[in-house]
Amino acid sequence: MASDRPPRPQSAETPDIQAHAEAQLRFIRDAMERASSFTAVPGWGGCGMGVMGLLAAVVASQWTSPDAWLLTWLAAAVVACVLGLWAMRRKAYAANTVFLSGPGKRFAFGLGAPLFAGALLTVILYRQGLAQTLPGLWLLLYGTGVVTGGAFSVRIIPLMGLCFMSLGTAALFAPPAWGNGFMAAGFGGLQIIFGLLIARRYGG
Repeated sequence: MASDRPPRPQSAETPDIQAHAEAQLRFIRDAMERASSFTAVPGWGGCGMGVMGLLAAVVASQWTSPDAWLLTWLAAAVVACVLGLWAMRRKAYAANTVFLSGPGKRFAFGLGAPLFAGALLTVILYRQGLAQTLPGLWLLLYGTGVVTGGAFSVRIIPLMGLCFMSLGTAALFAPPAWGNGFMAAGFGGLQIIFGLLIARRYGG
C-alpha cells in the first residue's frame, strides 16, 4: 500500500557533514604521514650548506696541489655537516618533535651508511692516486644517502638525491678538470635550490 506521506526532504546539513568528514580524513592522513616521516630536514640550513659548497669550490679552484684541494673540501664538509645537524635540531625543536625519533633514526641510518662508505673509498682512492674520481664519487654517494634517507622523509628529498646521483654519474665520465665545477653545481647550486624549495614548502 502506497504511503500518502510526502517524500522527506534531504537535510541541508548533509553536504556540510560530508565536507567535515572529508576534512577529518585528510587531517588524519596528514598526521599519520608526519608521524612516519622525518620532517626536520632544514631548508635554510640546506641553503647555508650550499653557500659553504660554493665558497669551498672557489677556494679549492685556486690550489694546484691535490692535498690542498682535498683538505679544502674536507674542511667544508665538516662545517656543512655541523651546520646541517644544528639546523635539523633547531627545526625539530621548533616543531615540538624529537630530533632522533623513529623516523629520524631511520633517516640518519639511510643517509649515514653511504657517507661512511664514501669516507672509506676516499682514503683508498686518494692513496692510489685517483683523486680525480672523488668529485663524482662524493656526489653519487651523497645522492644515494639522500635517496635512502629520504625514503623516511618528505617527498622532495628523494628527488634531491636523484639529482645529486645524476650529477655524480656525469662527473665520473666527464674530464677530470671539470670535477671542481661539478662539486660547485652539486654541493653549491643543487643544495641551495632544494634548500629554498624545502623552506618554502615545509618550513625552515
